[in-house]
Amino acid sequence: MVPSAVTWGLLAAWAVHDVEELATMAGWTRSARPRLEERLPWVPWERLEVSQRHVNVAIGLMGGVMAGASALGARTGGRSQVFQAALLGFGAHGVMHLAQAAVTRGYTPGAVTAPVVVIPFSVWAWRRLRAEGVPVRTGASGWAGLAALPVVLAGVHAAAHALTRPRSPGPEGSPPRSSAATRTAALSPGAEDAPPRGTAATRTAAARRRWWFRRGRRS
Repeated sequence: MVPSAVTWGLLAAWAVHDVEELATMAGWTRSARPRLEERLPWVPWERLEVSQRHVNVAIGLMGGVMAGASALGARTGGRSQVFQAALLGFGAHGVMHLAQAAVTRGYTPGAVTAPVVVIPFSVWAWRRLRAEGVPVRTGASGWAGLAALPVVLAGVHAAAHALTRPRSPGPEGSPPRSSAATRTAALSPGAEDAPPRGTAATRTAAARRRWWFRRGRRS
């Protein structure tokens, strides 16, 4: 029987690894950008700079993915294709961290826990699966699971970008609008200088008085 240290251990190892990324990623992308732009000018480093809020959301979303994969692994005794793909991607992710540190010639977020947590756990978990007689998916299915890693990471960061994107100012931020009467008065030239007009009843009464006066003079 596959122990829970293999299946749920994937989630635990991921959490330890991503605590490092949570604490360092946003600050590192800001502080290391000038040095990286000088050393690797063809890389669009301005697009890779992220805020702490973006990092928080992205890690939270990825945590949901890893929790689901670990749950499937626990329910199927490690036979789930999703669990094995996540385990394979997790180990490859650790190797990528080491490659990034080598290319940039310095620290990158996750480079500390990658060689001491990510890679050792992945190797140990695969050995335990084989020792328990669990069919390990290799060949085309293994490569497909590995190819899904960058797709999942890109989707997580795209979702985090959408969720943390600054919103346009709402009604409270817009300037107050004047009333219809105020706008009408402003559009009417000379409205402030025009003399006040009487009511319709007053004008009618005055017209009648003038008519009776003219009639009396003719008679």
